Parts: sequence; C-alpha cells; structure tokens
Amino acid sequence: MEERLGAILVLRGQPCALTNLGKALTAHFDKVQLLEADLGPALGTKAVSSAPPVTLKVAVNADGLGTWFPHAVAGFTQITGIMLDVVLEDEGHASDRLRSGEVVAAVTADPNPVQGCKTIPLGTLRYVACASPAFVDRHFPDGVDPSRLAGAPYLRFDRRDWLQARWARDAHGTELGTAVHWMPSTQAFLDFALLGVAWGLQPVLLAQPHIAAGRLVELPPAMPLDVMLYWTVARLHAASLRALTDAVVKAASDNLQACTS
Repeated sequence: MEERLGAILVLRGQPCALTNLGKALTAHFDKVQLLEADLGPALGTKAVSSAPPVTLKVAVNADGLGTWFPHAVAGFTQITGIMLDVVLEDEGHASDRLRSGEVVAAVTADPNPVQGCKTIPLGTLRYVACASPAFVDRHFPDGVDPSRLAGAPYLRFDRRDWLQARWARDAHGTELGTAVHWMPSTQAFLDFALLGVAWGLQPVLLAQPHIAAGRLVELPPAMPLDVMLYWTVARLHAASLRALTDAVVKAASDNLQACTS
C-alpha cells in the first residue's frame, strides 16, 4: 500500500504508529465496513455468516460510562449483535477523536460542528458538590466559607477536570488550593468522597441515593453544576449508526436533565 501511494503509512518503532495518512485510511476502511455490513442480507446467508461482526468505535466520558450510557447500549447490542469499541475520553476533548477519524461517534460537551458529522443535543449531566458528614464536620465545623474551602482536600479526575475549580469560583468566589487527590475513576471518585477523604463534584445520578441516605451531604449553597452534552456522529448512511444514535438519544432523554434551550 505504501509503494502504491508513494507515502509512509506506518512509523516503524516500539510500538509502531500510524502516520496522519495512515490514520485517515484506517478511518475510511472502518466506515466502508459499516456500509458493507448493510449489504449482508442482500448478499445471502453465506456472506453474512463469513463476515466479521460490525464494531462501532465511539468516544465516551468516564462519568457517562458510569451513569447513563450503559442504558443506551444494553438493549442496542442485544438486538443488533453489533460490537462496541469504547474509547475513554473527556467530554471536552472527544470532538478531537472525531476530527482525527479515530471514532465514528462521540459524547461531547463541544457544540461546534465537526466536518462530516451531525451534532444532536442530549441534555445536561448534573453534578453536585458533595462530601461525607464526617469530612464536613472535620473541615467545615463552622460552615463552608471561601477560606476553608480553598484549603480543604478535594478530588480531581485528571489534569483536564476543572469542575471543582469552576464550582468553587461560582459558589464561593474562591480558587482552590493544592490539597488535591487525583482519582481517574468515576467509582473511586465516589468511594473516596463516601470515605471522607475529600470533597468533589459527583454526578447526581450516582450521588442522590447516598445523599438521601445521609452518607453524603451537599456543600452549601447546594448549587448544582450542569454540563451540556451532545452526540456527534459521522454522517454515514449506515443502519448500525442510526440504531445506536436512536438508543443514545432515548437513554439521554430518560436519564439526563432536559435541554433548556
């Protein structure tokens, strides 16, 4: 293929890596496979049985995987038999995966159009600032104020997670300090808050049962933070992509906060 095109497609090394052209060709091949899968029934039983299963590569944020997204794919995969290759990506950067052709669809917080794709508003994933009662008693004995909040240990998912800092500025007009625990797991993020290690922004879908049971409390002034989510998907006339889009939109409607505009 490289000789035919007169270009390098693979960078030989440990490990090997695709060049930009190699990535573009791989993305094109994946899309062609999706379209060819729709021809299976017309080509007969033999063609269908010999073809590899269709796999859709999508990018989803960790909190989506830990809350509402499994509701979208459970029924979809059972009915269609289609496989998923899920890439974990921050919702603020998932569009880059689409632009590179690495995935055919993504859950993203970026409303800006991506060439060759359509963007569908899904709703907002609501977060609440939470801590355990013991943590609140220890660090905020006289109530939450900017000074104490700036010095209290808090959680961050990774270096691109600015939700806690955004909430602190909006709710208390303060910047957070350096007492931070890095916790790149939605479940561990919740567990560490429950155990009184630190406070953090939790998806309300996960936190609400613990708040109702008294295992977590919202930090005053109980101001939620909403992250608007979108489903950006390649404009391919592939039945598998249409079915997945329908399932994602339905699950979002059932689990996310409705769009306000």
